[in-house]
Amino acid sequence: MNIQRNAALLGASAILTISIGAVAQNAPPSLYDPQQLPAQRGQVQQFTLTPRGDIDGLILSDGTEVRTPPHLSTELAYAVKPGDTVTIHGLHAAALPLVQAVSITDEATGRTIVDNGPAGPGRGPGAAPGVPIPGLSEVQGRVRMTLHGPRGDVNGALLEDGTILRLPPPEAERFTDLLQPGQALVAEGDGFANAIGKVFTVRELGPSRDQLSLVEEPPGPGRDRRPPPPRR
Repeated sequence: MNIQRNAALLGASAILTISIGAVAQNAPPSLYDPQQLPAQRGQVQQFTLTPRGDIDGLILSDGTEVRTPPHLSTELAYAVKPGDTVTIHGLHAAALPLVQAVSITDEATGRTIVDNGPAGPGRGPGAAPGVPIPGLSEVQGRVRMTLHGPRGDVNGALLEDGTILRLPPPEAERFTDLLQPGQALVAEGDGFANAIGKVFTVRELGPSRDQLSLVEEPPGPGRDRRPPPPRR
Protein backbone atom coordinates (compact mmCIF):
# COMPACT_ATOMS: atom_id res chain seq x y z
CA MET A 1 0.00 0.00 0.00
CA ASN A 2 2.85 2.40 0.86
CA ILE A 3 4.43 1.83 -2.56
CA GLN A 4 1.13 2.45 -4.40
CA ARG A 5 0.36 5.55 -2.33
CA ASN A 6 3.83 7.02 -2.83
CA ALA A 7 3.74 6.24 -6.55
CA ALA A 8 0.50 8.19 -6.89
CA LEU A 9 1.90 11.09 -4.90
CA LEU A 10 5.08 11.08 -6.96
CA GLY A 11 3.19 11.23 -10.23
CA ALA A 12 0.91 14.09 -9.24
CA SER A 13 3.53 16.08 -7.37
CA ALA A 14 6.14 15.67 -10.10
CA ILE A 15 3.85 17.28 -12.68
CA LEU A 16 2.96 20.17 -10.35
CA THR A 17 6.56 20.73 -9.22
CA ILE A 18 7.87 20.73 -12.79
CA SER A 19 5.16 23.22 -13.81
CA ILE A 20 6.04 25.60 -10.98
CA GLY A 21 9.74 25.26 -11.67
CA ALA A 22 9.25 26.05 -15.35
CA VAL A 23 7.20 29.14 -14.55
CA ALA A 24 9.64 30.37 -11.90
CA GLN A 25 12.76 29.92 -14.01
CA ASN A 26 11.46 31.08 -17.40
CA ALA A 27 9.11 33.94 -16.53
CA PRO A 28 9.93 37.49 -15.41
CA PRO A 29 9.58 37.78 -11.61
CA SER A 30 6.58 40.12 -11.79
CA LEU A 31 4.60 38.20 -14.43
CA TYR A 32 2.86 35.69 -12.12
CA ASP A 33 1.34 36.46 -8.74
CA PRO A 34 2.06 33.75 -6.10
CA GLN A 35 -0.96 34.96 -4.12
CA GLN A 36 -3.20 33.28 -6.68
CA LEU A 37 -2.01 29.95 -5.24
CA PRO A 38 -3.53 28.37 -2.11
CA ALA A 39 -2.35 29.97 1.16
CA GLN A 40 -1.33 28.40 4.45
CA ARG A 41 -0.71 30.35 7.63
CA GLY A 42 1.22 29.05 10.63
CA GLN A 43 3.99 29.49 13.14
CA VAL A 44 7.52 28.38 12.27
CA GLN A 45 8.79 25.66 14.58
CA GLN A 46 12.17 25.08 12.93
CA PHE A 47 14.02 24.91 9.62
CA THR A 48 14.90 21.69 7.84
CA LEU A 49 18.38 21.25 6.38
CA THR A 50 20.10 19.39 3.57
CA PRO A 51 23.08 17.18 4.50
CA ARG A 52 25.43 20.11 3.76
CA GLY A 53 23.49 22.53 5.95
CA ASP A 54 21.39 24.49 3.44
CA ILE A 55 17.82 25.36 4.41
CA ASP A 56 15.39 23.28 2.35
CA GLY A 57 12.17 23.94 4.22
CA LEU A 58 10.23 24.80 7.35
CA ILE A 59 8.28 22.82 9.91
CA LEU A 60 5.17 24.61 11.17
CA SER A 61 3.86 24.16 14.70
CA ASP A 62 0.90 22.12 13.40
CA GLY A 63 3.29 19.60 11.78
CA THR A 64 3.01 20.89 8.22
CA GLU A 65 6.16 20.52 6.11
CA VAL A 66 6.94 23.48 3.88
CA ARG A 67 9.43 22.70 1.13
CA THR A 68 11.69 25.42 -0.27
CA PRO A 69 14.56 25.22 -2.79
CA PRO A 70 18.10 25.44 -1.33
CA HIS A 71 18.92 28.52 -3.45
CA LEU A 72 16.62 30.51 -1.12
CA SER A 73 18.61 29.39 1.94
CA THR A 74 20.35 32.69 2.70
CA GLU A 75 17.24 34.80 2.13
CA LEU A 76 15.16 32.60 4.43
CA ALA A 77 17.83 32.60 7.14
CA TYR A 78 17.75 36.40 7.27
CA ALA A 79 14.00 36.90 6.76
CA VAL A 80 12.40 34.23 8.95
CA LYS A 81 13.12 32.81 12.38
CA PRO A 82 11.52 30.12 14.55
CA GLY A 83 8.48 31.49 16.38
CA ASP A 84 7.50 33.82 13.52
CA THR A 85 4.05 33.58 11.96
CA VAL A 86 4.24 33.20 8.19
CA THR A 87 1.89 32.95 5.24
CA ILE A 88 2.90 30.49 2.53
CA HIS A 89 1.53 30.43 -1.00
CA GLY A 90 2.17 27.25 -2.95
CA LEU A 91 0.97 23.80 -3.88
CA HIS A 92 -0.55 21.52 -1.25
CA ALA A 93 -0.11 17.74 -1.43
CA ALA A 94 -3.36 15.82 -1.56
CA ALA A 95 -2.55 13.14 1.01
CA LEU A 96 0.21 14.69 3.15
CA PRO A 97 0.58 17.85 5.28
CA LEU A 98 3.13 19.06 2.73
CA VAL A 99 3.39 22.38 0.87
CA GLN A 100 5.74 23.23 -1.99
CA ALA A 101 6.23 26.95 -1.35
CA VAL A 102 6.40 29.59 -4.07
CA SER A 103 6.37 32.52 -1.65
CA ILE A 104 6.72 32.97 2.13
CA THR A 105 5.74 36.16 3.95
CA ASP A 106 6.86 36.87 7.51
CA GLU A 107 3.93 38.66 9.15
CA ALA A 108 6.10 40.45 11.73
CA THR A 109 8.34 42.18 9.19
CA GLY A 110 6.15 42.02 6.08
CA ARG A 111 9.09 40.67 4.10
CA THR A 112 8.24 38.21 1.33
CA ILE A 113 10.58 35.64 -0.19
CA VAL A 114 9.58 34.55 -3.69
CA ASP A 115 11.04 31.62 -5.59
CA ASN A 116 11.93 32.95 -9.05
CA GLY A 117 14.40 30.14 -9.67
CA PRO A 118 18.19 30.26 -9.34
CA ALA A 119 19.45 33.63 -10.58
CA GLY A 120 22.38 33.41 -12.96
CA PRO A 121 25.05 30.79 -13.61
CA GLY A 122 27.17 29.70 -10.70
CA ARG A 123 24.73 30.78 -8.03
CA GLY A 124 24.51 28.03 -5.47
CA PRO A 125 22.86 27.56 -2.10
CA GLY A 126 23.96 29.97 0.59
CA ALA A 127 23.61 28.38 3.98
CA ALA A 128 25.03 29.70 7.20
CA PRO A 129 28.56 28.29 7.58
CA GLY A 130 28.56 24.91 9.25
CA VAL A 131 31.07 22.48 10.65
CA PRO A 132 31.14 18.74 11.31
CA ILE A 133 30.24 17.91 14.90
CA PRO A 134 33.41 16.53 16.54
CA GLY A 135 32.98 13.00 17.83
CA LEU A 136 29.34 12.72 16.74
CA SER A 137 28.98 9.40 14.93
CA GLU A 138 25.76 8.19 16.57
CA VAL A 139 22.39 9.63 17.49
CA GLN A 140 19.43 7.99 19.16
CA GLY A 141 15.96 9.13 20.03
CA ARG A 142 12.32 9.01 19.05
CA VAL A 143 10.92 10.18 15.74
CA ARG A 144 8.72 13.26 15.94
CA MET A 145 7.75 13.20 12.27
CA THR A 146 8.69 11.74 8.92
CA LEU A 147 10.29 14.13 6.41
CA HIS A 148 9.61 14.25 2.68
CA GLY A 149 11.05 15.64 -0.51
CA PRO A 150 9.13 18.07 -2.73
CA ARG A 151 7.57 15.15 -4.64
CA GLY A 152 6.32 13.42 -1.50
CA ASP A 153 9.10 10.85 -1.28
CA VAL A 154 10.35 10.02 2.23
CA ASN A 155 13.89 11.34 2.73
CA GLY A 156 14.43 11.35 6.48
CA ALA A 157 12.97 12.09 9.89
CA LEU A 158 12.86 14.76 12.56
CA LEU A 159 13.71 13.54 16.05
CA GLU A 160 12.10 14.86 19.22
CA ASP A 161 15.28 16.77 20.11
CA GLY A 162 15.18 18.64 16.77
CA THR A 163 17.89 16.62 15.02
CA ILE A 164 17.22 16.04 11.31
CA LEU A 165 18.08 12.63 9.87
CA ARG A 166 18.69 12.39 6.14
CA LEU A 167 18.70 9.25 3.98
CA PRO A 168 18.57 8.72 0.20
CA PRO A 169 14.87 8.40 -0.75
CA PRO A 170 15.08 4.75 -1.90
CA GLU A 171 16.67 3.78 1.42
CA ALA A 172 14.26 5.95 3.40
CA GLU A 173 11.42 4.05 1.74
CA ARG A 174 13.05 0.77 2.78
CA PHE A 175 13.25 1.98 6.40
CA THR A 176 9.86 3.70 6.33
CA ASP A 177 8.43 1.71 9.27
CA LEU A 178 11.34 2.83 11.46
CA LEU A 179 10.89 6.49 10.47
CA GLN A 180 7.30 6.73 11.71
CA PRO A 181 6.36 9.09 14.59
CA GLY A 182 7.00 7.60 18.02
CA GLN A 183 9.53 5.02 16.82
CA ALA A 184 12.77 4.70 18.82
CA LEU A 185 15.88 4.36 16.67
CA VAL A 186 19.66 4.48 16.64
CA ALA A 187 21.55 5.97 13.68
CA GLU A 188 25.24 6.01 12.87
CA GLY A 189 26.79 8.37 10.36
CA ASP A 190 28.07 11.94 10.14
CA GLY A 191 26.81 14.99 12.04
CA PHE A 192 26.83 18.60 10.86
CA ALA A 193 25.69 21.76 12.67
CA ASN A 194 25.33 25.48 11.99
CA ALA A 195 23.42 28.37 13.50
CA ILE A 196 20.19 27.03 11.99
CA GLY A 197 20.20 23.50 13.39
CA LYS A 198 21.72 20.04 13.36
CA VAL A 199 21.53 17.46 10.55
CA PHE A 200 22.78 13.89 10.53
CA THR A 201 23.59 11.88 7.40
CA VAL A 202 22.64 8.29 8.21
CA ARG A 203 25.02 5.46 7.26
CA GLU A 204 23.48 2.75 9.46
CA LEU A 205 20.03 2.61 11.04
CA GLY A 206 18.12 0.31 13.34
CA PRO A 207 15.79 0.06 16.35
CA SER A 208 18.80 -0.51 18.64
CA ARG A 209 22.60 -0.47 18.52
CA ASP A 210 22.81 -4.24 18.01
CA GLN A 211 20.23 -4.22 15.18
CA LEU A 212 21.79 -1.74 12.78
CA SER A 213 21.42 -2.15 9.02
CA LEU A 214 23.59 -0.50 6.38
CA VAL A 215 22.12 2.44 4.47
CA GLU A 216 23.31 2.16 0.89
CA GLU A 217 24.51 5.27 -0.91
CA PRO A 218 22.80 6.11 -4.20
CA PRO A 219 24.79 5.48 -7.39
CA GLY A 220 26.87 8.45 -8.46
CA PRO A 221 29.39 9.37 -11.16
CA GLY A 222 31.90 6.60 -11.52
CA ARG A 223 29.92 4.17 -9.36
CA ASP A 224 28.45 0.90 -10.53
CA ARG A 225 29.58 1.45 -14.07
CA ARG A 226 30.20 -1.59 -16.20
CA PRO A 227 33.50 -1.71 -18.10
CA PRO A 228 33.20 -1.07 -21.85
CA PRO A 229 32.89 -4.17 -24.02
CA PRO A 230 36.15 -5.41 -25.53
CA ARG A 231 36.90 -4.20 -29.04
CA ARG A 232 36.75 -6.73 -31.77
